[in-house]
Amino acid sequence: MYEAFYGLTGRPFQLTPDHRFFYSSPGHTRALAYLRYGLEQQEGFVVVTGGVGTGKTILALTLLDEIQPRQILGALLVTTRLGPEDLLRMVCAAFGLLHEGLGKAALFDALQGFARSRFSEGQRILLVLDEAHHLPAASLEELRVLEGVRFNGQSLFQTFLFGQDELRDTLRHAGTEQLRQRVIAAHHLEPLSGEETRAYIEYRLACVNWSGSPALADDVFDAVHAHCGGVPRRINTLCDRLFLFGYTEEKLELTQSDVGAVIGQVTRERVHGEELRGNGGDARLSKRVQGVADIGSRPAGADPGVLVRLAALEAELASLRQVVKKERQLLRKAILLQLDLDGYDELD
Repeated sequence: MYEAFYGLTGRPFQLTPDHRFFYSSPGHTRALAYLRYGLEQQEGFVVVTGGVGTGKTILALTLLDEIQPRQILGALLVTTRLGPEDLLRMVCAAFGLLHEGLGKAALFDALQGFARSRFSEGQRILLVLDEAHHLPAASLEELRVLEGVRFNGQSLFQTFLFGQDELRDTLRHAGTEQLRQRVIAAHHLEPLSGEETRAYIEYRLACVNWSGSPALADDVFDAVHAHCGGVPRRINTLCDRLFLFGYTEEKLELTQSDVGAVIGQVTRERVHGEELRGNGGDARLSKRVQGVADIGSRPAGADPGVLVRLAALEAELASLRQVVKKERQLLRKAILLQLDLDGYDELD
């Protein structure tokens, strides 16, 4: 919607990961260097971890795009809580191999035969597992066994693991000691700094030929970083709504107060949704949230990041109060129900 209004050639802040929008922050550049190093070694595991929305998937897609011209057959698997056999079945499916109704041994043999045939043609296999924190230790051990398959002294399978912080905990498990010994590089992605957040936003805008419309005041970047904590996915969500807000209001310049207005809108939507799911809602809660967007009315000279963070905390507090109220109502009903049951017991 807002793309045409601002003369953009696409949506700069789409949530779907797209390697064309990959921003090389120092942390992401370092992670990509470790992945490239792993490819050069042609064996072992590389592990990349990070919090929700820190850019792991787009990093994996960027790597896979890089290896297309090379003699590497890569597959991206988005994993869930799969047991060892189901994981092998998923790997087979990724390469178009028969897997339905096959047992673990047959699946393993099919993969081994496939890898050997590809090796004879000058190709090797790369497994890129996203959301790997879902995998239990036993499934990770199965990947270690697969990585140990050799032909003429050369490893046929290599695996890169991408996952949230829980993956590091799983790798500390006693059952994954042999896999840990095969990890040749690991990196943990941190959120972007304030300066990196600004560079990230400007880079994604440059990808869609942004020519300065809308103009972004300096305090916009401070406000976005303060609210999103430097997490790329959260930045995308907020900035997408910010540009949509600018379009609906026909604004050619966006400021800190506009960021606050968008945060207020999002907060009201969330709280009103909770009210609809509850029993009749709470008009007083709506009044509390009504003032969240009015960041521009705060004292002059106050730090914009602090103001946005304060607005978010006010909204969160209002939401928590609503939750507590509902919990009290449920507790009261439970007590009254128990009293009624006790009364029936006495009659008996």
